[in-house]
Amino acid sequence: MFRTRPLFQLLKRTTGIHGLQVHGDPLPELVKTYESTLSALSAIPQTSVYRQGVEALVRNKLNIVKNANGDIVAAEKQLNEGQIEESLDIASDELSLAAKMVEWKAWEPLEDKPEPGQWEYVGKTTTSS
Repeated sequence: MFRTRPLFQLLKRTTGIHGLQVHGDPLPELVKTYESTLSALSAIPQTSVYRQGVEALVRNKLNIVKNANGDIVAAEKQLNEGQIEESLDIASDELSLAAKMVEWKAWEPLEDKPEPGQWEYVGKTTTSS
């Protein structure tokens, strides 16, 4: 019997990962989540290193999912994050973090000047400005 992946996704009962439920149609949900993340990132200044990094990563993942043309196996393989439900979980976490970064305004200067030596790491010294 020949089964296609979309049919398999409908018949899939478990991910084998405790607490991670099977999603019946994960690719459209991934696209929606990635687009929501990009929208949330637009509230962060373009000069923010966080925005630049996450935006590049999410755009790459969004292109992978869109270019998979509904093929879940191809998307899983190219995303390299395990099962597609795991990718959806990761995308949801990134969206949540992006919203928190907007709330925290992490790109703004610190309110209090850091103590001398606060940003010194083992074997490396820095000067505070």
